[in-house]
Amino acid sequence: MNNFFQLETHPMAKSRITVDIDLEKQGKHIGFARLPHSVNRSAYGWLPIPIVSIRNGVGRRVLLLAGSHGDEYEGQVALTKLVQEFEANQIQGQLIIMPMTNYPAALAGTRTSPLDDGNLNRLYPGRADGTPSEMIAHFVETELMPRVDLVLDIHSGGASLNYLPCSTSVVQPDAEKCELDAVTLMRHFGAPYGLLLKGKSGIGSISEAATRNKIIRIGTEVGGRAWVERTYRELCEAGIKRVLAHLEIINSQGLPAPDEMLLIEALPGDYVYAHANGLFESAVRLGDQVEQGDLAGSIYFPATLNRPSEPVFFGSSGIVLCERPNAMCEVGDCLLHLARPVSTTLR
Repeated sequence: MNNFFQLETHPMAKSRITVDIDLEKQGKHIGFARLPHSVNRSAYGWLPIPIVSIRNGVGRRVLLLAGSHGDEYEGQVALTKLVQEFEANQIQGQLIIMPMTNYPAALAGTRTSPLDDGNLNRLYPGRADGTPSEMIAHFVETELMPRVDLVLDIHSGGASLNYLPCSTSVVQPDAEKCELDAVTLMRHFGAPYGLLLKGKSGIGSISEAATRNKIIRIGTEVGGRAWVERTYRELCEAGIKRVLAHLEIINSQGLPAPDEMLLIEALPGDYVYAHANGLFESAVRLGDQVEQGDLAGSIYFPATLNRPSEPVFFGSSGIVLCERPNAMCEVGDCLLHLARPVSTTLR
C-alpha cells in the first residue's frame, strides 16, 4: 500500500522543519529553519525562521532563544546584536541562536501566532505534523536541544505585563540533577532578581522540554510594555556574555561584574487577577513590599457611572515583581504578581 501521503504522528518523528545551514560545520553560518506552510498564495511555501550557528572547536554548546512570544522585544534585539558581534574565532564551543523562535508571532508582534493562536511556551513537545507552532516546538525539542548543554531563553513582559529585571528558572520537581546548576548560572547572568517559578509543571513549557533532554534551561523576565527598554536590553547582552564566559565559551575580559542577586520565588497564589471588566488603577509600584490583605488597586466602571469602584486585594505577601501596564482589564486578566525571598538553601 502506498502511504506516501500519511503523516507521521509518533512523538519522536523526524521534524518536517529543515535547516539550510549545517549545524555541525565549523565557523559562523546564518540561514533559516524552513517551516513548511502551504497557503493559497504559496502552494509549496515555507516560513523563514532565522537561525545562526557559530561553532569553533570543542566546548560547551548553548541554545540562545528569544521571540517565543512575539511581543517580547528585548531578547530579539539583544540576540540580533550578539549575532552581529560574535565571530567564530571569539568562541570555543557552539552557539545556536534563534532571535524569532515563534517567527509568525514575532513578525506580527503578538504573544501568540496569528496562524494558529499558538502560545509556543505551552506547546512542548509539539508535533512533527501539527500546527505551525506545534511544529516549531517539536523542532526545538527534538532537533536543537539534543545538540546543546544549556538553553538560555530570553523573555520579557510583552504587551500585557511589565517586570522587574529577573533571571528565571522553573523548578521541576521530577528533574534529575544536571551537570550545570541553574542558580549558579542565574547568579552569573547578574540580574538583580533571580526568580524561581514553582507550580508551573505540566503546562507544555520549554523548561519541561529541557528536563526531558536532561539539560538546564534558564531564562529572563525583563521589562515589557511592548517596547525595548535599553538598560534591560543591555542587561540581557551582558548577562548572556557572563554566562558564556562562565562556561568558557568566550573570554571574560572586559565584562562588567554581575549585580548581587536576590533569589526569590513565586507560587500560584502570588498572582492577582481582575474580578470584573473595567479600568484598573494600581495602588502599588514595582519593587514595593506588600502584605496579605493590602490594597492592590481598584477597578473603575466609567460606562456605568452609578457603579462604585471595586477594590482588589493581595492574597499573599511579598515584593511586587510584575504589573499590568494596560488600564483596561477583563475578568481573569493578571494585574500584578508577587515573589518572596527564598528562605531555604537550594541544591
